[in-house]
Amino acid sequence: MKNYILKTVFIFTFLISIGSYATNTKKDIKKQTTKVALLLDTSSSMDGLINQAKAQLWEIINELSHAKCEGITPILEIALYEYGNSKLSSSEGYIRQVLQFTSDLDDISEHLFSLTTNGGSEFCGQVIQTSLNELEWGNNKRDLKMIFIAGNEPFTQGKLNYKDAITSAKENDITVNTIFCGDYNQGVSGMWQDGAVYGGGDYMTINHTKNIVHIVTPYDNDIIILNKRLNKTYIHYGSAGYSKYTNQAKQDANAETLDEVVVVKRAVSKSSKLYNNAEWDLVDASEEKEMDYSKLKKKQLPKNLQEKSAKEIKNYVDSKRKERNEIQQEIQLLNKKRKQYVAKKQRENNTKNELESVMIKAIKKQAKKKKYSW
Repeated sequence: MKNYILKTVFIFTFLISIGSYATNTKKDIKKQTTKVALLLDTSSSMDGLINQAKAQLWEIINELSHAKCEGITPILEIALYEYGNSKLSSSEGYIRQVLQFTSDLDDISEHLFSLTTNGGSEFCGQVIQTSLNELEWGNNKRDLKMIFIAGNEPFTQGKLNYKDAITSAKENDITVNTIFCGDYNQGVSGMWQDGAVYGGGDYMTINHTKNIVHIVTPYDNDIIILNKRLNKTYIHYGSAGYSKYTNQAKQDANAETLDEVVVVKRAVSKSSKLYNNAEWDLVDASEEKEMDYSKLKKKQLPKNLQEKSAKEIKNYVDSKRKERNEIQQEIQLLNKKRKQYVAKKQRENNTKNELESVMIKAIKKQAKKKKYSW
């Protein structure tokens, strides 16, 4: 009888430990994050680089939205630094953290559009080290952590040796990729290739002065119309809700200043799992947690909901969720046709977009090491 009890206890304990392991593993997968730090040279010759970053942000995000690891889409966080701008503090090495790691895609867009260029000294080693010191990289070994540094001056400038900075990155499982804006061989002699090799990343070159090729498709207009309908499904709440809601429209407008196709790419991003606004939108928030609608501050809600009961607000949120899901599915279906059309035209015309192409290629290559798939 005693042996039977001991066996029963052992089996029970073993089953609990398996369940605990499975739960913790599931939590780890859910928390797996793709962390990308963009270090952009904003000296006076880099207007083209900044414009490419603004225009191609959404296509890069769209590619990452299709990434899976063990069946789950990893969280995406992007951080942004500028360096080499004489308007920045010389005591800080002409370096500024523009944005800490965030999943707020509208915030990333807003800060990219705020960048301006001005002459200065570009210290690559120092900006890499600064990003390592200041950003919250975390300790999750499953995370995919990458730095992309872009510029056009020698990689060796500044008092801090780039190899010392990259050594620190490697010790924290952070891959360093370099993007030289100019001739391939010039980047090699300027040690940009050496920086990438030492950092375990990719050395890339782009023509930052090249005009971006936007391919118009028969599906663009329908996606733009759906995007306008999509915006109407957002329900702001909380102290920052209205400003975040208006910023969404502002970033649509910023995309439109570049090209209508950029609006289309942004709309596709907004239809993906990576575009989440639970911080200020009731639809996204209600997907993540149980909402107590009776505790919402009515003055922070849209005017049409301020006189509604908690039950009426909940019903309204549920209806907007259904509407949003339908619109997002329509956009995704149209985008599949759009991508096929674009790929065909790119093959016919032998065209590609510079920054977008090299970054996506590098990300996909390095993501395989963390068991990502597309």
